[in-house]
Amino acid sequence: MTAPPRSTRKADFPWWLLAAGGLALVLAVQIVLDDLYSQIFSIVSKGVGITIFVTLTGFTLATAIGLLLAVMGLSRHLVLRQVARFYVEIIRGIPILVLLFYIAFVGAPGFVAAWNFLAAPLVSAGLAEPIQVRDVSLLWRAIIALTIGYSAFISEVFRAGILSVDSGQVEAAKALGLTPFQRFRFIVLPQAIRTILPPLGNDFIAMIKDSSLVSVLGVADLTQMGKVYASGSFRFFETYSIVAYVYLLLTVGLSLGLRALEKRLRRSDEERGARSD
Repeated sequence: MTAPPRSTRKADFPWWLLAAGGLALVLAVQIVLDDLYSQIFSIVSKGVGITIFVTLTGFTLATAIGLLLAVMGLSRHLVLRQVARFYVEIIRGIPILVLLFYIAFVGAPGFVAAWNFLAAPLVSAGLAEPIQVRDVSLLWRAIIALTIGYSAFISEVFRAGILSVDSGQVEAAKALGLTPFQRFRFIVLPQAIRTILPPLGNDFIAMIKDSSLVSVLGVADLTQMGKVYASGSFRFFETYSIVAYVYLLLTVGLSLGLRALEKRLRRSDEERGARSD
């Protein structure tokens, strides 16, 4: 394989990253030297923990549900396929913000009413107490909404990755006597993960940004902390510059890490192919 021309390598150089790094450095110096920016950063950064918690918890749950939906969608049973397709198509058609409001203000009261109805015998016997809607954490309402919303998109990522595996290998594993679970665990999933990983990483980065929607419920995430400070101080430019800065540190950093991982996987595939030749 010949090396790409020097002009191509120059064109591929990440000049955008240098520009972004320069802007990030300027703002970092501003945060260190300017008392106002330093104060805003210290207040806003208190919401980073909630942002990360919401993202990690929601994405982990969404990935598990998405994998289950993908397996159901590829099942031999018609009912399972139709249930999975119904869920995916309906949820993908609802905006995340609308889903967030629906889970928070319709789903949570409905859950409380159902729980109190089912627990009524225990309540009358003094073995339990009825719960109120306010007892259901707004943080978990937001996490559940993001989980439901993203599980539909992630299921399509898993489905595409599973379908990308050569069917001949699955048939060979079946001929060797492997059970369906063993075929999926040892043959399909290890190969599909290379196709799944890049879009799955993109969904994770997208969830970091969409986690800002939980601020509409008053959850004290990064965006909410900035909104509260800006509304009280009227320092909108400085506050939202810091909020955008922190989000960019999270998303661009993860994006660069994901690209490095993709290159490493591609390089290992090329080396494996060269050895087999």
